[in-house]
Amino acid sequence: MEVGGHKRSNDSLERIKSDVVKCPLCELSKSRKNAVPGEGQVSAKVIFIGEAPGRHEDEKGQPFVGLAGSILNKGLEKAGIERSKAFITNIVKCRPPDNRVPRTDERAGCRQYLDRQISLVAPRIICLLGATASSSILGKESITKNRGKIVKRNGQSYFITIHPAAAIYSRRLRRLLEHDLRKLSKEIKKIENLG
Repeated sequence: MEVGGHKRSNDSLERIKSDVVKCPLCELSKSRKNAVPGEGQVSAKVIFIGEAPGRHEDEKGQPFVGLAGSILNKGLEKAGIERSKAFITNIVKCRPPDNRVPRTDERAGCRQYLDRQISLVAPRIICLLGATASSSILGKESITKNRGKIVKRNGQSYFITIHPAAAIYSRRLRRLLEHDLRKLSKEIKKIENLG
């Protein structure tokens, strides 16, 4: 993230994690058990961004460890994408009550942490999981129109797909997610081959 025209050279994923864990910027900080900063490699070529932590994530302080995480993990495995080599986070870092969609002020409060993570990791592709992640990053563009495609914005490549939670009760959506993740895997390989 640029601060006064300069990159914050002293920033790190550990520092961001510490800032997120102590964050008091919105109401979600009062109801959380654990903040969920995100996890993964600073050298990741891809960042996955979801909506918000759910109950299991709130309990463990880790992203995508519940049922949606299991669906994501299976999809990544089938696509040949190693979760351990990616970075995974959410638009907001604390669980909204009853898993409701995060409000605009909550998204705005967390945006600085997400921007710092993106700046540090400098991914080749950002995979936006679901409508909340897509609209928060790219604005009101239709997820249906752009699903399974690369969208370029300000020199960054974004790949848009459904949120794994949408596939919990639908085999059709699970197959759709797996299909999209295979396409993402091909895009990652293409980028790697270009150097």
